Amino acid sequence: MQSTAASAPPSECRRPVAAGKVVSAATAAAAIADGSTIATGGFVGTGFPEEIAIALEKHFLAHQRPRNLTMVYAAGQGDGKERGLNHFGHDGMVRRVIGGHWGLVPKLQQLAIDNRIEAYNLPQGVISHLYRDIAAKKPRTITSVGLGTFVDPRLGGGRINSATTENIVELINFDGVEYLAYRTFPIHVAILRGTTADESGNVTMEKEALTLDSLAMAMAAKNSGGMVIVQVERIADRGTLHARQVKIPGILVDYVVVSEPANHWQTFGDCYHPARSCEIRIPLQSLPIMAMSARKIIARRAAFELRAGSIVNLGIGMPEGVANVANEEGVLDQLTLTTEPGVIGGLPEGGLNFGSAINTEVLIDQNAQFDFYDGGGLDLAFLGLAQADRQGNLNVSKFGPRLAGAGGFINISQNARKVVFVGTFTAGRLEVVTAEGKLQIISDGDSVKFVDQVEHVTFSGLYAMRKGQQVLYITERCLFQLTPAGMELIEIAPGVDLQRDILAKMAFTPLIREPLLEMDGRIFRQEPMGLRKGESFTGMQRLSKPDL
Repeated sequence: MQSTAASAPPSECRRPVAAGKVVSAATAAAAIADGSTIATGGFVGTGFPEEIAIALEKHFLAHQRPRNLTMVYAAGQGDGKERGLNHFGHDGMVRRVIGGHWGLVPKLQQLAIDNRIEAYNLPQGVISHLYRDIAAKKPRTITSVGLGTFVDPRLGGGRINSATTENIVELINFDGVEYLAYRTFPIHVAILRGTTADESGNVTMEKEALTLDSLAMAMAAKNSGGMVIVQVERIADRGTLHARQVKIPGILVDYVVVSEPANHWQTFGDCYHPARSCEIRIPLQSLPIMAMSARKIIARRAAFELRAGSIVNLGIGMPEGVANVANEEGVLDQLTLTTEPGVIGGLPEGGLNFGSAINTEVLIDQNAQFDFYDGGGLDLAFLGLAQADRQGNLNVSKFGPRLAGAGGFINISQNARKVVFVGTFTAGRLEVVTAEGKLQIISDGDSVKFVDQVEHVTFSGLYAMRKGQQVLYITERCLFQLTPAGMELIEIAPGVDLQRDILAKMAFTPLIREPLLEMDGRIFRQEPMGLRKGESFTGMQRLSKPDL
């Protein structure tokens, strides 16, 4: 890793002449030098500059340059197949990757697994904050985020293969308290996305679902002596953009690329929805109701942990169902649901639309959202449960040769006042049905998820206990809580046999509460559970907001 003193970009980087900043994607791609450190904006597909990524891939395949790039990105940017950062998955094109999430970029992931590149996985919020610190020429980003996890230098320092040897995370101490110091480095090229640019390079984001770290990334590249390229939908006349709507000032922008519509979808899920970009609000009653399944059972039990007035984060995958259940139960207006890229309020979306929301109340930059999260602003977080052990450690980031990465999981799980992990009890071909308020397991999954020791620590149970966090683990058939003595089984679903369906399918024997409680039978019935009438929501004085 280059030191912070080495701030000059590679000499081959070329900025546009004064005649104009609007160029073709091919021209912008040709301006990027070998050995550049490139930071890309995006969250899954939201805000990702797909037109420029395609042009860079074409230029490399035609000319074998730019080569030996270092790629830096905070959130996962891809569709799990071809789009996003998968365009960079070629031998020789990339030398090093510092990424927050790897699950959506299988082509880069394979290079890392095969030891063909150097590869790091750092917390998404840490990378988001790195951009600001790089812009300010600070030597380190200092935080407690990552202590006790695989990012801690005592447990690997975020290195994810044997080809990666350099330490970029250090353990430090202030006033007798441990912290991690993440090394900053120059950004030579920032590749970003907006909606409209004027001829001076000022950029607005009126049709974008998220603003992400665009301003911080542009400043980081500019103050590193690098260059900023922004993909947009359209060009406006100089001086016609409203000053308060400009998210990236033209003084930071070197190139503007007007994209083909096919490469400027609002998300990788669909091309455009005005309720996603805060232009209209839609009636949430129009959204479909979840079918009864293991996923819905888990989301329903998790919803019992909601409290009126709570500020909540929902992770990707299984946690997304909690928002759907809250909407079905009519309690969404009593909560503030958030997602890490900057959404506050509304109904968070899932799948390839994850990170954005319908009927968002407030949208802030990603780095500001992580300031709020890291400082303890979340009352409650629902996150995925992939693999857990007897100490309450969780692994969602690496499973043998499969590399998913942590994303914002570490920031969120370490700093929410209460964290609830949700997932099926076993993995594989699980099939369940409900009848008369009971759960019946038709066929069980073939993989054990509650193991003796996780292979990758994404969440440290010991660290959580030291901080005094409340931690729950919810599955379709039972519920555990974390105690100083380890995992304790506290609830079991009606119709489930303790020995046959739970203890026999675990690699360790948990503590068992006496008496063992039964999960609420309403969870396993088709009709609504009546959460709004429960004690967690009655008496709440917050005014409901009508859907327009």
